[in-house]
Amino acid sequence: MKPIIAPSILSANFAYLAKDIEMINNSEAEWIHIDIMDGVFVPNISFGFPVLKFVAELSEKPLDVHLMIVNPEKFVNEVKALGAHVMNVHYEACPHIHRVIQQIREAGMEPAVTINPGTPVSLLKDIIRDVYMVLIMSVNPGFGGQKFIEHSVDKVKELRTLIKETGSKALIEVDGGVNKETGALLVEAGADVLVAGSAIFSAPDPKRMIVDLKNL
Repeated sequence: MKPIIAPSILSANFAYLAKDIEMINNSEAEWIHIDIMDGVFVPNISFGFPVLKFVAELSEKPLDVHLMIVNPEKFVNEVKALGAHVMNVHYEACPHIHRVIQQIREAGMEPAVTINPGTPVSLLKDIIRDVYMVLIMSVNPGFGGQKFIEHSVDKVKELRTLIKETGSKALIEVDGGVNKETGALLVEAGADVLVAGSAIFSAPDPKRMIVDLKNL
């Protein structure tokens, strides 16, 4: 089965954001991945809901909203108002992660949980049947263009085993340093969704790169 491709607009040209969104709309990508950063949970600030409202209006693809922020549960309604398909929160930012998952699902979105490079897959055992998707960060979150952490491939394999053992139907998403080379390793290990930023938006032909990633 071919992977779902979710271009990350964090790597788009913000001066021509509408043009880049149009490119995604006309591509074979299935989702648009949106990283929201608060400068607290991660050492950077990306964009807020006024910009996201604009993105949501232009996008013809489902929105995969990734909140790299503290207290993400405070923004369930705002993310829902965007018409988001997936609301993705960090395990490390949610002391009451099961409750947050329930809030997201009750709001009518698909709940997803992200784990950082230093967070073990085993911590997901008690919630893996409750989530739509798990995002494995293959770089330390906060900046685009970082080098892929090779151990992430082993984490994908471990997560695939956990999903199989528990009967979960969760998808496996990977974000960080994804290109044709690393993407091939991740798909082989069991990844379902590839988030790619620099590899797509820095490519001479971004739509061709999306096709290439989809056909890994």
